Amino acid sequence: MSPPTPPADGAPSPDSRRLVVLDVDSTVITGEVIEMLAGHAGSREVVAAITESAMRGEMDFAASLHQRVATLAGLPVSVFDTVRLEMHLTPGAERLVAELRLRGWPVGLVSGGFVELVGPLARDLGIDFVRANALEVQDGVLTGRVRGPVVDSAAKAAALREFAAAQGVTMDRTVAIGDGANDLEMLAAAGLGIAYNAKPVVCAQADVAVLDSPLDAVLGVLGLE
Repeated sequence: MSPPTPPADGAPSPDSRRLVVLDVDSTVITGEVIEMLAGHAGSREVVAAITESAMRGEMDFAASLHQRVATLAGLPVSVFDTVRLEMHLTPGAERLVAELRLRGWPVGLVSGGFVELVGPLARDLGIDFVRANALEVQDGVLTGRVRGPVVDSAAKAAALREFAAAQGVTMDRTVAIGDGANDLEMLAAAGLGIAYNAKPVVCAQADVAVLDSPLDAVLGVLGLE
């Protein structure tokens, strides 16, 4: 695949643009946010085991999410500020996003995590499109429930289509990047589905697998370096 050639005025032509949507946990960041939250609720080991099973595709994501979120009941909302400090970008993530934005390619984050944490991360990276779950809060504490529809595998694929339509990018020009079973429908819907340091079930179904590499190795797959 050849890199796109910008027009003479420096702006990307509509035909050269691709749209890129990334999963967040264990893709853009190195860990799982729900496990970080669970660490403050004393339920990290239980939550980690459920997460691992869900990411391998062994259990329904929505059911697993409700189980995990239930263990967070009683945490104060101040935990969001604490966990933001515990979140670390995957090596190469910042460079990848910066390069895509430089070329005028729309970039979005679509996550089974939580908008309370994904939103600030997106703002830091200069990303406008975000789709993630929301945690219910009452009287300043988490209730242990999710607010609104769960962002599961089908919802991730729907978000990709919605983002592409809003940006005027055809689906064959879309790229999705993720690591877990919850990303499979999104990867299948995209013109190019990339499994990044992913579970075997995801590597087997993605168009391309990028393993044991920094996230900006994706630039090579896209023909951008």
